[in-house]
Amino acid sequence: MIRKLCTLLSLVLVSTTTLSAQNNCSEVWCADLGNGSYQNPILHADYSDPDVVCVGKDYWMTASSFNCIPGLPILHSRDLVNWQFAGYALKRQVPTDFFDQPQHGRGVWAPCIKHHKGWFYIYWGDPDFGIYMVKSRDPRGDWSEPVLVKAGKGLIDPSPLWDDDDRLYLAHAWAGSRSGLNSVITLVELNSEGTQVISDEVMIFDGNDGLNHTVEGAKLYKRNGWYYIFAPAGGVATGWQLVLRSKTIYGPYEARVVMAQNESTINGPHQGAWIETPQGESWFLHFQDKGVYGRIIHLNPLHWTADDWCVIGEDRDGDGCGTPVATYRKPNQTITIPITPTESDEFSTRSLSPQWQWHANPQDWFGMTSGYGFLRLYASRAPFVNLWTLPNLLLQKFPAARFTATTKLRFASKGEGDSANLLVMGYDYARIGLRRHGEEAVVELVTCHDADQNTPEESVEFQRLPLTRHESGAIPLYTADIWLRVVVLQDGLCRFSYSLDGESFTEAEKTFTARVGKWIGAKVGLCCINNGSKVDRGWMDVDWFRITQPEK
Repeated sequence: MIRKLCTLLSLVLVSTTTLSAQNNCSEVWCADLGNGSYQNPILHADYSDPDVVCVGKDYWMTASSFNCIPGLPILHSRDLVNWQFAGYALKRQVPTDFFDQPQHGRGVWAPCIKHHKGWFYIYWGDPDFGIYMVKSRDPRGDWSEPVLVKAGKGLIDPSPLWDDDDRLYLAHAWAGSRSGLNSVITLVELNSEGTQVISDEVMIFDGNDGLNHTVEGAKLYKRNGWYYIFAPAGGVATGWQLVLRSKTIYGPYEARVVMAQNESTINGPHQGAWIETPQGESWFLHFQDKGVYGRIIHLNPLHWTADDWCVIGEDRDGDGCGTPVATYRKPNQTITIPITPTESDEFSTRSLSPQWQWHANPQDWFGMTSGYGFLRLYASRAPFVNLWTLPNLLLQKFPAARFTATTKLRFASKGEGDSANLLVMGYDYARIGLRRHGEEAVVELVTCHDADQNTPEESVEFQRLPLTRHESGAIPLYTADIWLRVVVLQDGLCRFSYSLDGESFTEAEKTFTARVGKWIGAKVGLCCINNGSKVDRGWMDVDWFRITQPEK
């Protein structure tokens, strides 16, 4: 309790300065080198399919969130290098009855954020339902309820363009898994409100030419009388960045490869946003697929040529196709203090830190913050084979190639089988925690491989601990305190451990290698579960969750 009061006092003191508590630079990854240069990735976290808009001196980013909620993350920057959370545009995913259960890999695909006449707009494709739109006057505030602009299967990667005559067009791609169409970019016209399609589909580019397969993720722009489509091709992990251009919006478009991996170690550099700064510089923000860490974010210089083509990255051999940079000078703007998105959480406020997401639309029974300096998570009661089907997993993205996640919690059980855990989640997952067994708690490491295939969990028991019994009406309450830790090393190698005093940790002999989820990187977080209990829910009170550097 004393530590909590000290933490609250420090937060009050920090709030009187120009920086908030979340404006510190992560100790596990910071892109700003502090000398006027930056290193890639600018975000070593899974912000798949990023898009960015510049309004005044501010940059606003969003990214794919798939089935994770809240969705459509909004990040803010003043220099394109240092980013922090500004909120989310999607509180619940629609249709709600569908997304109240985990729908791995479905939901929000490749959103596009734009600003027009004082409004921020985000369009995204849901491959199972169609193209949606939300809007807001303030990207930090509330966004409108989603509007289904065009219903259909396989409609993905939408990008709007308000033309010089204020007519509104929308380019988008197609998901072959739903529609049977692939590598095709089509265009429709929308009404002036941007809420409804008012024309037929027109194909404006076909990548089935033997050169540019898997064309998708189109971003539509206009510059110097040219219409441009920035589009990735070649596949997520091995592809390249195309730019298409035409004097008319319906084409025909000519294509050029403007960035590829070439001799660099940065695979598949593509799919993102062209940004022009207030100072007139051009930059390109895109992802790199880094396996278990997800699609991490890079920033590359973009140079326009005299003939109105562009090159992204560094074009050392002058062939018109750039190579992504590892380090580079920062954009020419005002000096900013290095900051990164929030990673740790002391649970000392009435709101969750914004890095947390659920695996489905949240329900009240999942848990809640408190005024007592902890987060309470309640146990699920639905029978399960493994965690793949459970919605109440509270998770965040891996923040770096190497990091340590440690949490302190109090386990509180009402029923046999209640379990409180620290979790690394993906197609394969592992969790370490306490499970109620009679009047004892079993400390165990549980693993599951190919969770999407309904594979049962496997458990290794470390020791058994006595639980403290409290009379609590008809059902007694059993409690215990524990510290849980996972150290994530290169290539997602995980070492789990636990402590009964917060000082001495016992490490599991068995290691675990994290694995991606459905279209997302591995995630780390918390879960409280019970496999089919019918008694009152047990819970876990989480005192804090901290991301730090692994000890050498």
